[in-house]
Amino acid sequence: MNASASVLDAPGLKRQARSLMVLGLPLIGSHLAQFAITMTDTIMLGWYDVTALAALTIAGSLYFVLFLVGTGIAWAVMPMVAAADAKDDARQVRRVTRMGVWLSAGFGVIVLPLSIWSEPILLALGQDPEVSRLGQDYLRIAGFGLIPALVITVLKSYLSALEHSRIVLYITLGSTVLNAALNYALIFGNWGAPEMGVRGAATASVLIQIAGVIAFALYAQLRTPEYKLLQNPHLPDWNAMAQVGRLAWPISLTNLAEVGLFTAASIMMGWVGTIPLAAHGIALQIASVTFMFHLGLSQAVTVRVGHAYGRGDTLAMRQSSMAGLIVAGLFVALTIAAFLLAPGLLIGAFLAPDEPARPQILAIGGVLLAMAALFQLFDAAQVVTLGMLRGIQDTRVPMVMASVAYWCIGLPASYVLGFTFGLEGVGVWAGLSVGLAVAAVLLSHRFWRGTVVNPTERSEASP
Repeated sequence: MNASASVLDAPGLKRQARSLMVLGLPLIGSHLAQFAITMTDTIMLGWYDVTALAALTIAGSLYFVLFLVGTGIAWAVMPMVAAADAKDDARQVRRVTRMGVWLSAGFGVIVLPLSIWSEPILLALGQDPEVSRLGQDYLRIAGFGLIPALVITVLKSYLSALEHSRIVLYITLGSTVLNAALNYALIFGNWGAPEMGVRGAATASVLIQIAGVIAFALYAQLRTPEYKLLQNPHLPDWNAMAQVGRLAWPISLTNLAEVGLFTAASIMMGWVGTIPLAAHGIALQIASVTFMFHLGLSQAVTVRVGHAYGRGDTLAMRQSSMAGLIVAGLFVALTIAAFLLAPGLLIGAFLAPDEPARPQILAIGGVLLAMAALFQLFDAAQVVTLGMLRGIQDTRVPMVMASVAYWCIGLPASYVLGFTFGLEGVGVWAGLSVGLAVAAVLLSHRFWRGTVVNPTERSEASP
């Protein structure tokens, strides 16, 4: 059987799909649970005050930019640990994970001033003064939680690459419940706690991130003692740090290119008005729920492809990748139906019944959800394909492709359609679809026609 026919072999695809889902479902669940933390903040602040919701939308976008850039380190650790584990190289597993923690913590410290003095940044981006002030109130607290949040992502990547994905789900679920309780107390001033509004949401997030680091570190020490992860964690390993850094920085810039596109969209929606920005924030939260499925699936693909890459098994790499795309496509069909058939139900959950701006937000948000349905297919394809490429430790050329698609094509398209043609929010979101579609095409061509042909001969510098 030739190579291309083998990739489409039904029994092989079924086996790969089954393996992906065993590994991927807990990862998907953990991403959904993690996202539920942000969604809980959004829902509760939406009930508290629409201006506070708008502030969280814009401040959360800035925080998310910093977080996703930092997670490039953790996402580099994942395929490196998977490949080293396939070779039974426990020392390499330990080295890259530890230095991933070092790099993540260092990044969190370096970018902390951007959170502490964020009001001038938000004002310079054209945001309302009150929204900017509240946004800084949020970030001045939440910024300190970025350090433990990034360390958590490294520990998650380590455990996921070793296929300990269930504990990732369990701890994240526990964090979600704790966050909801803390939000209820600190945002509204319930149970004797002070009423803190956006600062309460930020405080709750920091507390659960600290608790998460402790929980993941204890599990790693108790359940994977053979890797000695916590032995002499203060000792540097400059060679391993360089290895992680070389793979991580293109992933970080790729993340920056994508999240920057969506952050720019939030900024442009702020130019349209506070109510459109609030509607955009809700619609983006809903669309991001489905993205969490594809992100978890993408990471499962990274692990499975990474293991196959470590063994030099090209067929397994291709079959894992094809199975991931098929599963993603099936889920896309379900989400498109939900977005088109029940937009009012989905958006209404984020608003208090007596909110004066509720009818306007429902109307604008419904249209934006229809646009989100349009880019679901492209978004799924590009993120799963990025997972394939990271599995074979190919990150530099995909970074260039993503940057071109998002910033040279998607961002100008959003501006031109939104403001030059006067489509406002609809045009901004249509531009997002254009950027995601171009990224999906370029990245898919990179994987299927280029780097995966012979993994032992592939080079990062190949075109």
